[in-house]
Amino acid sequence: MSTLEKTKKQYITVEEYFAMEEQSEIRHEYFDGEVFAMAGTSLNHNEIVQNIAGKLRTEFRPKGCKILVESVKLEVIKRYYYPYPDVMLTCDKEDSNAEYLIKNPILIVEVLSKSTMSHDRIFKLRRYKTIPSLQYYLIVSQYEHLVELYSRFDDSSSWLYDIYENKEDIISFQKLNLTLSLSDIYEAIEIRDEDKESDYLKG
Repeated sequence: MSTLEKTKKQYITVEEYFAMEEQSEIRHEYFDGEVFAMAGTSLNHNEIVQNIAGKLRTEFRPKGCKILVESVKLEVIKRYYYPYPDVMLTCDKEDSNAEYLIKNPILIVEVLSKSTMSHDRIFKLRRYKTIPSLQYYLIVSQYEHLVELYSRFDDSSSWLYDIYENKEDIISFQKLNLTLSLSDIYEAIEIRDEDKESDYLKG
């Protein structure tokens, strides 16, 4: 996810937010009446997003599903919170006919930036788990080979947690009949020593 920068504190309605986004040259997230500007991303961030989205398109576009990247809004709680996930996968008919807003993703992916680690791993995680359709939330570091996967247990509100740290690791999304290797995710990505985040899991 891109860096979030809080704009001057001013509360607006959802309708005002959508009207603003149609005219704005930069993306904003909306939360509880406040608007947050999103800054640009790194090259590694962008390439990781493309790697994941490319794999998903190959697997799911022939099945009539949609793979959305970075610039499409997601409604987490109606009239409450509208983020732009880095990657979304949806096979829902309502989403197929949507113009601007996705409501029923199966998989959400966020690629972390140092300034948004806590936001993506805590704040968004709690809210994403409330989406009934969501089965998987994948969190990817761009600073080291490190991927976290939250998987919904059956159709309950319980979630399983797995972590992957080796390039040879294979991530299994059983409900989607999909596997994704870390080598797929980090293809052509150069991890620089100065960027490594040794305290990543400490938030």
